[in-house]
Amino acid sequence: MPSRFLLSKKTFIIAEAGVNHNGQLSLAKKMIDAAKEAGCDAVKFQAFKTEALVLKDTKLADYQKAAAQKNVQSQYDLLKQLELSEKQFLQLHAHCKKKNILFLATPFDDQSLMLLDRINVPVYKVSSGDLTNLPYLKKLAKRRKWIVLSTGMGTILEIKEAVETIQSITRNKLCLLHCTTDYPTRLNDVHLRMLNTLQKMFHVPVGYSDHSQSTVIPAAAVAMGARVIEKHFTLDQSLPGPDHQASLEPEALNTMVANIRNVETAMGLSVKRLNANEKKNLKIVRKSLFSARNLSKGHILKVSDVVICRPAKGLAPKHLERIIGKPLKRDISKDHPFTWGHIK
Repeated sequence: MPSRFLLSKKTFIIAEAGVNHNGQLSLAKKMIDAAKEAGCDAVKFQAFKTEALVLKDTKLADYQKAAAQKNVQSQYDLLKQLELSEKQFLQLHAHCKKKNILFLATPFDDQSLMLLDRINVPVYKVSSGDLTNLPYLKKLAKRRKWIVLSTGMGTILEIKEAVETIQSITRNKLCLLHCTTDYPTRLNDVHLRMLNTLQKMFHVPVGYSDHSQSTVIPAAAVAMGARVIEKHFTLDQSLPGPDHQASLEPEALNTMVANIRNVETAMGLSVKRLNANEKKNLKIVRKSLFSARNLSKGHILKVSDVVICRPAKGLAPKHLERIIGKPLKRDISKDHPFTWGHIK
């Protein structure tokens, strides 16, 4: 990532597989294939040991309840079904290498972090839930790798504390992702202007972790300055699990990536230059000053003697006031363009 994405105009697109593999290695591999086919730069999973992540009686979030099976009574029950083993992660990493797509994972505990260290991931993606986990952020910063930090549920003060914690140890390797932790996020809760706020306040690369169901919003985020886009995806929204309904299916993921790449192309230059077709069209579409009637040499030009119309063959309309009241050097016929050669 890592750092090469900062040297490119290309947005770094992370396909967030998350736990949408439902604990199945075969499904996770198919998700890698789909992310690669869509043109994403990386595919990301969630690495955790349930016992280290959550207490056994932790209640389900509302969005988790809506998708939970009847035998799931707590976050612990839910996450235990979605947990992947170290061996499975190693297989997924190998499959990513085979498919030439970057493997990423969010570590949620020390054991999972050590696994990612052994895999030698080039970047640590930190979830919004760990934004205020300053001891953990210190631990990550000491590894001197890129940190991509989601800021969902965070106040500006909490984001500031997280940034200062990381930058007290390592600078120039932090990217902040604007995020709304709501599944799915309604359009009026997206707040893309926060990208500008984060960039101005913290002077680091920014991106957007999107939980809306839109294929357009991520492209809009790129137009607003996002250098990284993270988007949940699934092979099938009807599958059981907490995140499937707030995720894009492969066809929509393809569309999202295409939208982003189109916006990148359309962003273009910050200087005004005419392309070849504009120069050609200019002569046809712009207007100039033409004689309204046959006029003789010595005639004093009046406004009624001049018409402004296409094409752009003679004097530009901005010169109208300069020629009014001036005598003609020579005869000019009706519909003939005025030039300085006609004016004394």
